Amino acid sequence: MTAKPNPKSTQRKPKAEMSPSWQPINLNAAGIDIGSETHWVSVPLDRDEKSVRPFGCFTADLYALADWLQACGIETVAMESTGVYWIPIFQILETRGFEVKLVNAHHVKTLPGRKSDVLESYNFMKFIRLRSEQSMSKSSNA
Repeated sequence: MTAKPNPKSTQRKPKAEMSPSWQPINLNAAGIDIGSETHWVSVPLDRDEKSVRPFGCFTADLYALADWLQACGIETVAMESTGVYWIPIFQILETRGFEVKLVNAHHVKTLPGRKSDVLESYNFMKFIRLRSEQSMSKSSNA
């Protein structure tokens, strides 16, 4: 007696189409995973040889971060509000003319897959590039 193939395992699931509300609308966006000792910053892959970089939390490091984002042609930055660590970088980026968005961390944390500082910075960047206005909690333009 031969076993029948499981119909669920042999059927291909249709590929989900991207909702029109999630089309790239902000191509000049970066994401920052805020940490107490290191901030991980992601820019689009075509902007720099190394699209994810760590930066320290001292003032000189934050200015270097802002310089790198400007050199990469970034206009909008997304990050979550982690404790009080986000405040200095928010203020520096806002002063430099970036549109800074604080992302509701729940929207990014619920994405499937393993989490790391590098992946979270990438997810913030991806989120802000594909964002819908309802997903944002605070803006520097508010």
